[in-house]
Amino acid sequence: MEALLAPLVAGLVAVMSAGGLAGVAILMGLESACLPLPSEIIMPFAGYVASQGQYSLLAAALAGAIGCNLGSHLAYEVGARGGRPFVERLIARSRWGAKELALSDRFFARYGSLAIFIGRLLPVVRTFLSLPAGIARMNLWHFHLYTFTGSFLWCYALAWLGASLGEHWNDTPWVKTAFHVADALVILAVLASAVWFWRSRRRSRA
Repeated sequence: MEALLAPLVAGLVAVMSAGGLAGVAILMGLESACLPLPSEIIMPFAGYVASQGQYSLLAAALAGAIGCNLGSHLAYEVGARGGRPFVERLIARSRWGAKELALSDRFFARYGSLAIFIGRLLPVVRTFLSLPAGIARMNLWHFHLYTFTGSFLWCYALAWLGASLGEHWNDTPWVKTAFHVADALVILAVLASAVWFWRSRRRSRA
């Protein structure tokens, strides 16, 4: 598993190393647009880089939160314009995210607008929460306010952790375990998507 996870971590680190704060924003944007990229790796590394003086911890958290808002807006529009039938078909075709969407859906139904703020502080839920918000056509200004506030706190906490751990941001045993669990979920999602794509191509050629 270590051999499979290492290229993923290296890829994320390479994007952030090359792109700086823009790289952080892009990756967090993709994560918030329902793509399985672990913020639990992105933001701690950004915090580690901040500890080396390339930018401030505040700048790292702001870049992450801005990226979250951009990616979340894209997912919101998918839900708002396509509606529930379209989102359900999209999830069904991708063969991943159905359980996560259902969890986010129930969370949003229970807590309403406040779920956007709370959900940004929760793994898994935060990635898919924008879809049910879009389907419900939540007030867009409130959506972005709660998204930014919750995302900023999440990003700052993870960046602070990375800065505190320094060069050991991915070496501390309990942190490494948590990161690798998130990585494993990403690998499984990518593999499932690849299998689905391969099978779809075979059926279309038959």
